[in-house]
Amino acid sequence: MTDAIQIRYTDLAESSCCLSCGTAAHLCEPTSGQVCVDLGCGRGTDVLRLAEKVGPTGHAYGIDLTEAMLAKARTTARKLGVTNATFLRADLEAIPLPDASVDWITSNCVLNHVSDKGRAWREIARLLKVGGQFIISDIYAVDAISAEDRADPQAVAECWAGAVLRSEYLAFVAAAGLQDVVITEESAPYRKGRANVASFTLSGRKPAVRKCCG
Repeated sequence: MTDAIQIRYTDLAESSCCLSCGTAAHLCEPTSGQVCVDLGCGRGTDVLRLAEKVGPTGHAYGIDLTEAMLAKARTTARKLGVTNATFLRADLEAIPLPDASVDWITSNCVLNHVSDKGRAWREIARLLKVGGQFIISDIYAVDAISAEDRADPQAVAECWAGAVLRSEYLAFVAAAGLQDVVITEESAPYRKGRANVASFTLSGRKPAVRKCCG
């Protein structure tokens, strides 16, 4: 994550503005005792909601790189007496949780910031248990982003210059080995910065590994 992104989200840590582009976390349906992860958790609102859903025998993790956001999330959790939520500072391309340890992964308008999106999706696949599910909201580029804009840290921080084409985005998901991918929400194209983008929400799961019988 670039310094520009850290600065932007540090400034927004105490803001009341909405940082999302979809309703991913609201569509998650974890049950008691399950483990959930919110990638790019920000102020932690969705993590605390998930912690309530999974109850005291479950756990919800929030992953973010902006310390100000994490501090806000931890303070809120303490004030509310939530003990089954943990907030970790980590890059989304290297998440410090064990393989096959998570039932649900969600994220809202964050993966467009990641420089190596293929690696981030492989991390999602690594973390999920067999049958584990993801619901991710993000933006994609309707028209290819110029190399000049991609190299502009401020433009990436503004949630548009890091976007890839819809076909590229879905290819990253498929290459990670995730299946049953469904687009549950999708916006009409709109202008953001110097780009034409659209928002969508994807759901899918980690399949069982098929063993060769030959």
